[in-house]
Amino acid sequence: MPHRLHVISALLVIFLLSSLAAQGAAADARSWAEKLAASEMKRQGDSLFLGKNPKAKWAYETGVFLKGLEAIWARTGDAKYYDYLKAVIDSYLEPDGTIKTYKLDDYNLDNINCGKLVLSLYQKTGEEKYRKAALLLRKQLEDQPRTKEGGFWHKKIYPYQMWLDGIYMASPFLAQFSRMFDKPAGFDEVANQIVWIESHTRDRRTGLLYHGWDESRQQEWADPKTGCSQSFWGRAMGWYAMAIVDILDSMPEKHPRRTAVIDILKRLSKAVASYQDSQSGLWYQVVDQGKRDKNYLEASASSMFVYALAKGVRNGYLDKEYAAVAAKGYEGLTKHLIKVDPDGTVSLTQICSVGGLGGPQKRNGTFAYYMSEPVVANDLKGVGAFLMASIEIDQLPAPNNSYKEHP
Repeated sequence: MPHRLHVISALLVIFLLSSLAAQGAAADARSWAEKLAASEMKRQGDSLFLGKNPKAKWAYETGVFLKGLEAIWARTGDAKYYDYLKAVIDSYLEPDGTIKTYKLDDYNLDNINCGKLVLSLYQKTGEEKYRKAALLLRKQLEDQPRTKEGGFWHKKIYPYQMWLDGIYMASPFLAQFSRMFDKPAGFDEVANQIVWIESHTRDRRTGLLYHGWDESRQQEWADPKTGCSQSFWGRAMGWYAMAIVDILDSMPEKHPRRTAVIDILKRLSKAVASYQDSQSGLWYQVVDQGKRDKNYLEASASSMFVYALAKGVRNGYLDKEYAAVAAKGYEGLTKHLIKVDPDGTVSLTQICSVGGLGGPQKRNGTFAYYMSEPVVANDLKGVGAFLMASIEIDQLPAPNNSYKEHP
């Protein structure tokens, strides 16, 4: 009995600390989201709108930012966020659903990401142009080149390669589409993509996931035995973690592989949490190499992990102890990586501008490569992820209800 009392007391302390951390982080989260969103909309001006900016294009980065605005709109009800994201998407769509600047035969998974906004707009408005555009993007996935197993190539120009990034770019759209149009086979496809890439990229020692996998073992960056790249890039795992919690929004409760998908989220969350920097609460650009020279605390990956962990707790996929991990991460973002100018303009700093494998840039997946990419402020991948993380932190369970049932 005394031993049991000690265990119960320890658990009470853990849950109390988790609750207090979550409550503190949530206090200003919505305010930070709205301030950064306003600053970024002002910085962008007309640059995201095709027709106003001749260089604008249908781009996944835009989709990440707009998903952040969509999250704020859903939380606050302020129509200015909806109006902005709708206007951006509308600038690319023809009445027949044609997407200007988009090329289906590129078979590039990145080009699917904005489709999530298209589906949301169709659900709200019922306008046919959105349905037709969604069908066009679904058509790409029907014909997307695949590995022998069935995994989507990341792009046609990257043969036999699956990247963690690609799961976020395509699979949440496919899950949302499958639910909206009652196409249950799509959920099997989504589950397969998640399971297959984890089976190929997960490192048994750390539990972390390598950025990419080459089925052919022919790429310069691929291990000749495993086909994996050689580094644990933070944002790649961030994309994957966000994808899983978003996919679960659409996947039926009784789908036979839903539990397997949640188990993957649990494994990844445990690994990611173990590499959180104890002082800042953030995560490094190359996650497991925090002590190496030139490595740095990276904003987009940290925001993505905060988002996935907080949403995982809110929806009951993860144990509530992860609320404290998410809250500490968010506090680190606002304390160390958010900058406020004298005029009140807010910036998110220390964002890796780009990261990939192979291609004409000869990106070889080494630690040195990931350190060589530019580090910038206010890249839309980081800004959008921070906005989504803020809204999830804002919704973390309050200590007076959600935690008391776990003594």
